Amino acid sequence: MDITVTQIDNIKEILVRLPENSLAEVRDFAAYLLDRERRRKALEERVLKAEKEHDSVICNSAEEAMQAILNEPESDEA
Repeated sequence: MDITVTQIDNIKEILVRLPENSLAEVRDFAAYLLDRERRRKALEERVLKAEKEHDSVICNSAEEAMQAILNEPESDEA
């Protein structure tokens, strides 16, 4: 994702105009987005790792597959 200096400057201009309580909301929302992105990347890494391994688990639904991925024991390789 390319973020230009202009985009960052535009965000800064908006932020200085906001009242303090709105700044707190923006900060909390940005933290929420950052956490979601961190979790998405972690899930993506786990899925890619599972795809590389030759061990397979047969699942009868997408939900079952997601449970298998999420319940995978953590390895010491991380």
